[in-house]
Amino acid sequence: MRILNPLRRLSCLLHQIARDRSAIAIVEFAVALPFLLVTMLSLTELTNFTIVRMRVGQLALQVADNASRMGRIPTGGTGNPQVTETDINDLFTGADLQAKNLAIYTHGRVILSSLEATANPNTAGTFTIRWQRCRGVKSSVSTWGVQGATALNGMGPTGQVVTTPDDTGVMYVEVFYDYQPLFASGLVPHTTIREKAAMIVRDSRDYTGNGGTGVYNTVGDPVHSCDQFTTT
Repeated sequence: MRILNPLRRLSCLLHQIARDRSAIAIVEFAVALPFLLVTMLSLTELTNFTIVRMRVGQLALQVADNASRMGRIPTGGTGNPQVTETDINDLFTGADLQAKNLAIYTHGRVILSSLEATANPNTAGTFTIRWQRCRGVKSSVSTWGVQGATALNGMGPTGQVVTTPDDTGVMYVEVFYDYQPLFASGLVPHTTIREKAAMIVRDSRDYTGNGGTGVYNTVGDPVHSCDQFTTT
């Protein structure tokens, strides 16, 4: 009996533990917590990614719109508006202010191209990039051509190719941005956001520029050529 009593007490204790349901909710919560945490983090990261991508898309559209309006009447008040390096630099500065906390030039790059009809009659119906300006440290180049590219069918992916009438131009903008995750980059579809936008030049414009470059620079402003990778 001395041997059986302890065994019986142990058996009773095990049965009591098996029938006890007082902490089952806590155990279930502890088991589910990792899954809930991963789900919450993923939804938060995806939401932030969507917002950032929307902001980058809006930035591309705003830069293209502003670029299509820029230009100033030359000294003397006659002739078509001229695009200057000052205008382009102001445009890039405005884009940085619009992007605010994205640090668009630290983590990305903005590429602005002037797409125009090719003047050579032998290549009628094609287009050229007369000038192109870039700002940002990300080592990205335009997918559809660099400054001086000729005989282009236009700019843009298949089905979205942008062209321009013979008597005007199109401001084509590409923005590349390395997404900065809140938690982990593995929770988003891809880490590089790329958005594009195009606007036809709104008014008449002097497309000649200094030596046919399309851009004037009478005050010696910095030129944001696309072989430079800087934030300023």
